Amino acid sequence: QVHLVESGGGSVQAGGSLRLSCATSGITYQYGCMAWFRQVPGKEREMVATIWLGGGNPSYAAPVKGRFTISQDNAKNPLYLQMSNLKPEDTAMYYCAAKHTGGSCQLSAHQYDYWGQGTQVTVSS
Repeated sequence: QVHLVESGGGSVQAGGSLRLSCATSGITYQYGCMAWFRQVPGKEREMVATIWLGGGNPSYAAPVKGRFTISQDNAKNPLYLQMSNLKPEDTAMYYCAAKHTGGSCQLSAHQYDYWGQGTQVTVSS
């Protein structure tokens, strides 16, 4: 059973930085995707960044491109999201997700198989 646990959220002022971590366990497949999503109350969960399981081919949503970096050294190590130059509109619950697939990682939230419990990020102006 795949298990994902996020950490690293918190409160920060605009312009600050945070690094989110996602500890993974139970991933036995060789090919897949890892992703970070975020959600604010009343809105759909939106993709922030994706990467192939174990690293490679990072991709970012337009609002975070150039400010956020997704990384994973290998399939057994944690997934990270380095967030810099944070803005109040980045305030959300951030979720780690995983999917067993050999195809594209550019998928909607409901297409991902496994989820963590989320970590809150709050950016004040």
